[in-house]
Amino acid sequence: MSNLTKNFFIGLSNNRILNENAKKWGFRLGADKFVAGTNMESVADTVKELNKQGICCTLDHLGEFVTEKKEALEAKDECIHILEKIHEDSLDCHLSVKLTQLGLDIDQSFCMENMKEILAVADRYDLFINIDMEDYSHYQQTLDVLKQLREEYKNVGTVIQSYLFRTQEDLEELKDVRLRLVKGAYKESADVAYQDKRDIDKNFLNIAKQRLLGDAFTSIATHDHMIISELKDFIKENNVSKDKFEFQMLYGFRNDMQFGLAEEGYNFCTYIPFGTDWFGYFMRRLAERPQNMNLVLKDTFYTRDNKLKKEPLIAGGLAAGTLLLMLGRKKKVK
Repeated sequence: MSNLTKNFFIGLSNNRILNENAKKWGFRLGADKFVAGTNMESVADTVKELNKQGICCTLDHLGEFVTEKKEALEAKDECIHILEKIHEDSLDCHLSVKLTQLGLDIDQSFCMENMKEILAVADRYDLFINIDMEDYSHYQQTLDVLKQLREEYKNVGTVIQSYLFRTQEDLEELKDVRLRLVKGAYKESADVAYQDKRDIDKNFLNIAKQRLLGDAFTSIATHDHMIISELKDFIKENNVSKDKFEFQMLYGFRNDMQFGLAEEGYNFCTYIPFGTDWFGYFMRRLAERPQNMNLVLKDTFYTRDNKLKKEPLIAGGLAAGTLLLMLGRKKKVK
């Protein structure tokens, strides 16, 4: 059943009609529950508020699978603008980018030049750039680009996905690279990826523990309280310095745990997506862990002390209304 649910949400993420409608209506219907704004100026205040509570952030200007150079150049310019705003406002924040948004599918060398321009600005401001890992068809290309970029810049890292068989063997080559560890949100073949949640979780924990005993910084990105609890015990038992890692979650999900971990003294980072191209991103979050829908519903309708909000529909219309609307639209376009 879990694989059917995952496939369903992945299918929705790739539906062009739904994506276009979501761009037009998303923020009227509550997309701001999990997407912080449409531009950097609208997101800066959110980052500042989280910073005040001891939480750092990583920003993702949504968009991917670009096929026109003009779009890729616009995305590159937006990344540079974001970095300048982070520096201007002294935000505790870094930037996450997708190589397909910067032209990887057009020409790898063109994408490389765009990345070098971004990294040069980030280096000047002493900021970190994280390259998001996309679907498996781009996996090796992403590692190749990263390796080449790190010959010139050290302020760049990437993401490893615990659902891939090959991740474990790639860790040796990436042992000195700052990484974000995730489970994985794309639909991948059984030839390259674990299909069972238990196997994915087990590999996630193994990789996290291996990284925690290593030297490079790791962002442990999960909403799974069971995994977090086991890792907290492992950290205490092995006297792992809190300077070597951070926990990371998505904006709008499990806010109670986010603030709680920060209050406990752990480094914590909130992954903040923004922009109008939000629908595919959100559907993959539900595909990655369908329980995320429950988290959105809980945060939408209830306060941190489990009391019903007075205006839950205004607080987050997407969770109760927008998703159902879009699922209904999906049925019509089949």
